[in-house]
Amino acid sequence: MPTRPQSGYAPVNGVEIYYELHGSGRPLVLLHGGFGSIEMFGPVLGALAAGRQVIGVDLQGHGRTLPFDRPMSFEAMATDVAELIKWLGHETADVMGYSLGGATALRLAIDHPEMVGRLVLTSVPYAFSGWHDYNQQGMKGLAAAPEQAVEPMKQTPMYQAYAQLMPDAETNWAKTIAQTARLVGREFDWSEQVKKLTSPTLIVVGDWDSVRIGHASAFFELLGGGREDGGWDGSGMNNNRFAVLPGATHYTIFSDPRLATTTAAFLDT
Repeated sequence: MPTRPQSGYAPVNGVEIYYELHGSGRPLVLLHGGFGSIEMFGPVLGALAAGRQVIGVDLQGHGRTLPFDRPMSFEAMATDVAELIKWLGHETADVMGYSLGGATALRLAIDHPEMVGRLVLTSVPYAFSGWHDYNQQGMKGLAAAPEQAVEPMKQTPMYQAYAQLMPDAETNWAKTIAQTARLVGREFDWSEQVKKLTSPTLIVVGDWDSVRIGHASAFFELLGGGREDGGWDGSGMNNNRFAVLPGATHYTIFSDPRLATTTAAFLDT
């Protein structure tokens, strides 16, 4: 295995992606949500790093990674991560993603299945219709007029964190808004590809998430889960799991300590 720095920029897929290594052991790639960064996981990152090596990644246009002169897509970002895993000297890695990072993780498992061990998908649908109507309308509205969000969003904690990490934040903010808006406002449906996933998968949502709880259940069923009684001896189950965190929302789940314990239990199975 090549010796790599504990943090820095990896030249992958024609771009440079920022990463950090935390802990030691089997690798776990950790992917943040929209307008976030590695830091958004807070105590969850440290808890996961206690039992494995966490590879934190800042995706295109987020954290310390520039927006680049290419459209932002889940497919491109998934390939960035696949090549990062190889660049770090690993043949495979477990992968965990939240929201936008969860869609990237899902796309990684679809497009590069040989790279993914276990997969943890937090607060992410397999189709655009899986978001609640309020969230769909918000994302569609942002995609229709991203320039109108540039200044108002500068008054949010998201921009404050962005400004602390992103090189030339003032210039890159509008570009990140535009790229992310076009990405999240796009219709998609990966249901047929989800049925073919080979990685053992844990789906995690909050009971008051932005993802419809019925959609999350349907996601689990697409993976063959929850369709029958598991049996006294568990022989009716497959390797996929489904968890609902009570009292969690889309805006609290990524730093909820229960996310770390639930994830670690699945990864260590």
